Amino acid sequence: MAKDHGPQIKDDALYEELIKQGNSKGKAARIANARAAGTLDHRSDKLEERSKADLYDEARKIGIEGRSKMTKAELARAIRSD
Repeated sequence: MAKDHGPQIKDDALYEELIKQGNSKGKAARIANARAAGTLDHRSDKLEERSKADLYDEARKIGIEGRSKMTKAELARAIRSD
């Protein structure tokens, strides 16, 4: 059972899992809240089929740093690793 992290965290179980994976609390909160709100809905199962702009927008939403200098392939790898 996931600990209740208060009203600011919308998906406590995902938040805790992301922290265990080594993500910062801020990044884990952004990802957990975006997933709970449904804003991380992938338009395609394969990241390579998505546009660079779409990958960039998702990278921004989940807080990937250095995304503005990344290629499409680098963005896909960064999103997968989060």
